[in-house]
Parts: sequence; structure tokens; C-alpha cells
Amino acid sequence: MSTSEKPVLNRSLTLPLLVFYGVGVTVGAGIFALVGEILALAGDRAPLAFLLAGVIAGATGLSYALLVRVFPRAGGEAVFVNRGLGSLAGRLVGLGVVVTGIVSSAVIALAFAGYVRSLAPVPAPLLTAGIVVVLALVAWWGVRESVIFAAVITVLEVGTLLVIVLAGLPLLGDGERLLLAFTPSADLAVMAPVLSAAVIAFFAFIGFEDIENMAEETREPERTAPRAILLTLGATMVIYVALAAIATLMPDRSAITGSAAPVAVMFERITGWPGQPVAAIAAIAMINGILVQIIMAARVLYGMANEGLIPRWFASVDPVHKTPARATWAVAVIIIALALLFPLVRLAEATSLVTLAVFTLVNLSLFFIGTRQPETGLRAWRWWGLAGAAISAALAVWQVAAGLSGGH
Repeated sequence: MSTSEKPVLNRSLTLPLLVFYGVGVTVGAGIFALVGEILALAGDRAPLAFLLAGVIAGATGLSYALLVRVFPRAGGEAVFVNRGLGSLAGRLVGLGVVVTGIVSSAVIALAFAGYVRSLAPVPAPLLTAGIVVVLALVAWWGVRESVIFAAVITVLEVGTLLVIVLAGLPLLGDGERLLLAFTPSADLAVMAPVLSAAVIAFFAFIGFEDIENMAEETREPERTAPRAILLTLGATMVIYVALAAIATLMPDRSAITGSAAPVAVMFERITGWPGQPVAAIAAIAMINGILVQIIMAARVLYGMANEGLIPRWFASVDPVHKTPARATWAVAVIIIALALLFPLVRLAEATSLVTLAVFTLVNLSLFFIGTRQPETGLRAWRWWGLAGAAISAALAVWQVAAGLSGGH
């Protein structure tokens, strides 16, 4: 490379690696606790709640898949909204995505430090800063190495869930109860908690949207990234629905719904093995959550800089490692500062609402791009974008109303 050429991101990600990344972002530590909550709320129809949640997530997932095919760039949401709704909206969306990633990483880093401190008397600030620095080093070292690292943890997470599903397959022989688990009811009193559970379960599908931020490091991104988004959603839906079906058909459901670690309880009851390894894997999943958020937030800053939405300083690429070094280390420093200096509970509670706002604006961008720019080939899909925006906005309103009433 001549000295006059600007370093660019390394296109090294293939479809399998991108799907591993997407599943790793989506199937995080949250699902290890969420199954019990959904089962308690939806009862016999918990699998239906996860199925509905997957369909709801799929509405926005298809919008992302369509847009990344046309705009395969890092900083996906900011790029989409910039092109559809203008630079101010694009800037707000991009910064919103970065903030949610940084806040969630800071919360996870604190939780991980607390878990490790229960095993070894190491100062919490040292643990918190140490894990973020180590993961930032991994993210800076190379995107392929980072995604492979995340994929190994993903195999542990998903493998654990699949062991439970496979060991629990005999429970699915109860055809009558299995049919009930997927059958909607005409009784509103029956379906209302199922719909509420579906809205909560929807947040277990969040993560697919991070895939488009890897577009500039993906081979043939116009084809690969959309397929990775849809495959990620499909795979997570199958895993979640199967897990919920096994949980629903277990003899002693109260042990699951009454536990803070329901998947560990399921693992113990179905396999007969101790559940402690599952708790350890849930802690390891925290590491994955921090890594993928550092990777994602850095790519959003890099993409926004290239779009002219923030200073070009963030568009710098390491000439050796071909990663957005400045953006990566800026994200790491902010994560550490937030984790050590600020109370994060309220910020963490707001991140899901910010995500729904981002989904709404991305869906609206599909509508406006399809309407105003027919050369993109998105004109036939513009009404899909409008429908997706309505769904995301409705979920946001539901969350605000539930928060005001003191519910979920």
C-alpha cells in the first residue's frame, strides 16, 4: 500500500461468521433469565408468545435487510436514516445507537465484575476497567479475530440451550398440550397476557440490527448481510420457541418460574447434571455482550464520520489491523468512565426505548427512500417500512405506558 492510500476496513467476514456474530449478539445472557418470566406471564402459551415476538422483530428485520442491500456501510442505522430523513435525524439515530451500546456494555461490565468478585476478592473498579480494556484490545486487533472470539462464546451459549432442547424432546410427545401452546384463543382475557409476554420477549430478539454495521468488513455485503440478518432471526426464533415449548411441558413449572436462573433449573431437571456450569456460561455470555457492543459502537462512529455526521477523526483506520482504532478506544474509555463514575440504572432502563425509536426511524426511512428514490429498488417495499414503523412506535408507546403504570 502506498503512503498516499488511506487504510480501509478489512473485508474478511463470510456468511457463517456473520451469522455467528448476529446470533451471539442476540442470544445473550438475558435469555437465560427471560424464559421464566415469559412462562410465568403467558403460561401454556409461552411458545406462542416467543413466536409472536419473532414475527414482530422480523418486521423490522426485513427492513434492515432491504436497506443494507442498498447501503452496505458501517454505521447502518445512521446511514439509512441520513438518506431517508436527513442529517439531523441520522445524527440522532447514530448517537442513540452508540449510547445504548455503551450504556449496556457499562452495565454488563459492572455485573461481570460483581460475579467475579463473588469468586475472588479483586477490587471491582480494577475488574471493570480490566475486562473492558482486554475486550477493546481484541476488537482493535482484528475484526475476524474478534468475531471468531465471539463465535466461540456463542457456541457455548447456544450449545447449552440446544442440549436442553435435545434432552427435552421426549416432552414434546404430548401432542395435545403442544398444540395448545401454539393455538391463539378468542378469549381476550387469555390472550392479553400472551401479547404482553410477546412484547417482553421481543427484546430477546434485539441484536440482529448490529449485523449491518459490519457491512464494510463483509465479503459481498449486498448479498451476505441481508441473508445473515434473516438467518439470525430465524435461528433465534427456533431456539427460543423450542426452549419455551420444553419449559411449558416440564412437570414442575413452578421451579422454573420461581427461579432467578430458570435455564439452569431446566438443565438440572432435564439432564440430571448440576446447573452451575449454566450459570458460568451465562457469566461468560456477559463478556460476549461487551465485546460485540464495543465492535458495533465503534463501527457506528466510523460510519457516521464517513457520512459527515460527526468529526472525521473517528474515521481513522489502523493501517496494520484494519480496524477503526480511534473509535474503538474512544468507546472503551467512555464505557469505563460510565461504569466507574455514574449510576446507570435509569440509563439502562431507557436503552430499550431508544432502540424502539431507532427502529421506528429506520422503518420510516425505508418508506421515504422507497418513495423518493425509485432507483434503489425499494419502491415496492415502502409500505412495509410504514407498517414496521407503526409496530415499533406502538411498542414504544406500550413500554412508556407500562413504565408509568409500574408494570413491565
